[in-house]
Amino acid sequence: MRAVIQRVSKASVSVDGGTVCSIGKGLLVLLCAMEGDGDSDVAYISKKILGLRIFPDENDKMNLNISAVSGSVLIVSQFTLAGDVRRGNRPSFTASTEPDLATELIKAVSIRIEKAGVTVEHGVFGAHMNVSLVNDGPVTILLDSERLF
Repeated sequence: MRAVIQRVSKASVSVDGGTVCSIGKGLLVLLCAMEGDGDSDVAYISKKILGLRIFPDENDKMNLNISAVSGSVLIVSQFTLAGDVRRGNRPSFTASTEPDLATELIKAVSIRIEKAGVTVEHGVFGAHMNVSLVNDGPVTILLDSERLF
């Protein structure tokens, strides 16, 4: 699985001109299920999202995780994170998994985060979404359950 995680002071998703979800302080997670992903990838990504110490403590040092700041998580499925442009300029998305499995895997990530006591909101899978955010910092982290950056 691949994820782009942004620390936000607020974020929301709109579909067809109407807001479908929003959060205040927390994490916006753009999430892609890749071909071959399974339970171990879900566990890795979920654990990292919950454990990332990217919120400031009383000394303004990035030392707190999402639970410590009582933040929320907004998960937006984004198959374009699988885009491969190594050959040509038009991205190939063949590395992303098929939609039904992607839906299951992304839902599994959400469930794990919710079980940890963190509020989770969701975009609309497969919809054309407008994502608005205020990136706090800015802080943006890339995660991939298969490789290191």
